[in-house]
Amino acid sequence: MAGNMGLIVKKSFPNATLVIDRFHVQKLALDALQQIRIKHRWEALDKENDTIEHARDSSLKYTPELLANGDTLKQLLARRRYLLYKASNKWTQNQSKRSEILFQLYTDLEKAYKLCQNLSWIFNNTRDKTTALIRLAKWDKKVRQAEFKSFNTIARTMSIHYKNILNYFDNRSTNASAESFNAKIKAFRAQFRGVRNVDFFLYRLTAIFA
Repeated sequence: MAGNMGLIVKKSFPNATLVIDRFHVQKLALDALQQIRIKHRWEALDKENDTIEHARDSSLKYTPELLANGDTLKQLLARRRYLLYKASNKWTQNQSKRSEILFQLYTDLEKAYKLCQNLSWIFNNTRDKTTALIRLAKWDKKVRQAEFKSFNTIARTMSIHYKNILNYFDNRSTNASAESFNAKIKAFRAQFRGVRNVDFFLYRLTAIFA
């Protein structure tokens, strides 16, 4: 979605159709979800520090409050990071119990998690632009009703780039192959600790990978 990348593509491939990769769109939503989790984690840390200081001033022994799964509040918020990246049907039994505790304490996290999963469902189960436009418009409405600042930013970004996002649904194109090839180039370059002769480096890449 970077403007400079769009200009590069237009100049290098003037007849190509621009497609914004679905995974970049979903990553924005996941980042917004994690931002909410991190905000709650800092609040839990502040609350725990205040309690420790109060106990110290009162010459009392501090004993952290444990949740049903044995975690403290800050541990619950720190250890559930990767759980929020996964679909609920891929959770283990223990993860399901932990998520239940997390969502009972933080209903906004549950709402944000469902928004992320709903966006993923749209990309996974939509096969044409018209249906995608309708579903994404409904998702946008849910985001605005939820009143999450971070998600509203995503909704605005998607509304600006919606045409290129919808182009994904023509052929369900992603840049996964390009990302994979880029990783190979980086690994190949790392073997020689940099590149001095660019022409020879490109020749070797062509000979090996072309």
